Amino acid sequence: MKAKLGVSALVLLFLGGLWLVAAPFAVGYQPRGAAYTDATVNDLWLGGILAGLSFAALVAYAADALRDLARRGRHVAEKR
Repeated sequence: MKAKLGVSALVLLFLGGLWLVAAPFAVGYQPRGAAYTDATVNDLWLGGILAGLSFAALVAYAADALRDLARRGRHVAEKR
């Protein structure tokens, strides 16, 4: 249960980071063709960092889960 909650939180953080990156353009507070406003730069940096860190944590979790599955498979194969 804890693992599902943690993965869910990481997915939400990842999606939130992606939204922060897209928001200035989707909502329209960054004028097309104009220099980036301070709010846009802030959203891009914060969203990129948030999405990047949460994605890295999801990859690390998936790698650990795969390693655990492989270890369990080896353990079952050795019992035969």
